[in-house]
Amino acid sequence: MPTPHWQPFLIAAPLIAFTPGANQLLSLRNAVQQGTVDALVAVSGRLSAFLFLVSATAVGLGELLLTSEPVFTIVKWCGVAYLLYLGVTMLYRSRATGTPDVSGNPAPDTSPLRRTRRRLIRQEFTVALTNPKALLLFAALLPQFVDHAAGAVPAQLIALGLGYLVVEFVAATVYAGVGGALNSFDLAPRTRRYLDRGTGVTMLVVAGGLAFARR
Repeated sequence: MPTPHWQPFLIAAPLIAFTPGANQLLSLRNAVQQGTVDALVAVSGRLSAFLFLVSATAVGLGELLLTSEPVFTIVKWCGVAYLLYLGVTMLYRSRATGTPDVSGNPAPDTSPLRRTRRRLIRQEFTVALTNPKALLLFAALLPQFVDHAAGAVPAQLIALGLGYLVVEFVAATVYAGVGGALNSFDLAPRTRRYLDRGTGVTMLVVAGGLAFARR
């Protein structure tokens, strides 16, 4: 059975997976707000999106994104729009819950106590699927570790993709674990607002970087 070049792949994959990005920040924020379990359940949405992207790469759709400017542009601006939506929503929520009342006292935290797991999963899935850098990652990175002389390239790409999903889950677990540890300190509403603001600003920065990204 053809075997990919696992050793260099297992060096590169963790470096990419542990680099802070939109999805990893979502894991951290979800865990701070709702605990580690909910954050890890939400990661299933990201992994589902990545599994779809791995399959697309194996059948050659990744190459289409690499070579087609119109396709790349459409996917890119979908990602920009959704990240902008998330960033603005987080900033608005933090501002709305932090406005003092007429007496000058801080407003009560009126944000929803918990979001459903389905909503968290959908959010992770959408962020992962609308980020063209994710598909570019699979389309440009995975083929570098394929043993082309051994043949069965699609099977090797799928094996590498599944390997990356394992690494990604480990990275997400670390981020969620850190967020869960912070959640255990019962952070004050003001601290949670600051987290929303920081995450919102980061989403806007990522959206801006993506807007100027080229293939």
